[in-house]
Amino acid sequence: MSLTFLCAAAIAVDGDTLRCGGIGRVRLARIDAPELHGCPPRRRCAPGDPRASRDNLARLIAAGPVRCRVVDANPFETGFQRTDRYGRPVARCSVGGHDLGDAQLRGGHAVRWPAQAV
Repeated sequence: MSLTFLCAAAIAVDGDTLRCGGIGRVRLARIDAPELHGCPPRRRCAPGDPRASRDNLARLIAAGPVRCRVVDANPFETGFQRTDRYGRPVARCSVGGHDLGDAQLRGGHAVRWPAQAV
């Protein structure tokens, strides 16, 4: 996969993850959305309504097409990590020039991750 790609047949898996035809799951960079299946023990999870977060992302991508650019999965670790710990590419994705992660933040459907990221 190149560093930029079109997320074909995009589906919102949750508030910070897309499923892109031919690529699989893609994690939206620099945000954390509420967990659909609850917060695992000993983990600090994003607050909010997970279904509302996913549904908002679904509305955003419905305006398609979704264009993505792979970014460093964790800017605070040494070296460029193309994927997160689950093997998903981490990307800044947009529709019509509007960043999906930023839109999720503005709508209150996600929090910034990591908290120090810009």
